[in-house]
Amino acid sequence: MISTTPTTTTTTTASGTHLLRQWPFLIAGLLFGVLLIKSEAASWYRIQEMFRFQSMHMYGLIGSAVLTGLITTTLLRRSGLHALNGETIHVPAKEGPTRRYVLGGLIFGLGWGLAGMCPGPIFALLGSHLLPMLIVLTAALVGTWAYGAVQHRLQPRSP
Repeated sequence: MISTTPTTTTTTTASGTHLLRQWPFLIAGLLFGVLLIKSEAASWYRIQEMFRFQSMHMYGLIGSAVLTGLITTTLLRRSGLHALNGETIHVPAKEGPTRRYVLGGLIFGLGWGLAGMCPGPIFALLGSHLLPMLIVLTAALVGTWAYGAVQHRLQPRSP
């Protein structure tokens, strides 16, 4: 009886500590959502302008995201930083274009075209009370489930 009380207390404390460590990520996600809305990256009209080559706004946003990704990935590869759990962060090199990347890109593009927008800001748009995004969220979840069901067939084969 005495041994079960400390175990329960330790588990609760560890769980509470784990949740407290997550708040910076919640705040970062909220700020990113605000940034998506304020920069109009989640605007259907801005995305349509991009597809019709009527505005460079979205190309600038996408280009800055690619540049930021290149810089941060390079820095992570060289830094030897550690994750919160103490493991060294390792960014593996990507393989060249394969059937699975081409197929994934086509499916992603088809979903983007059907929704009329990138699925990235789904939650930001839901937070903006754009309730038809529930349809897009449902389709994204079904697509994720379908990928999980066929993922083993898409893995590169060993020679």
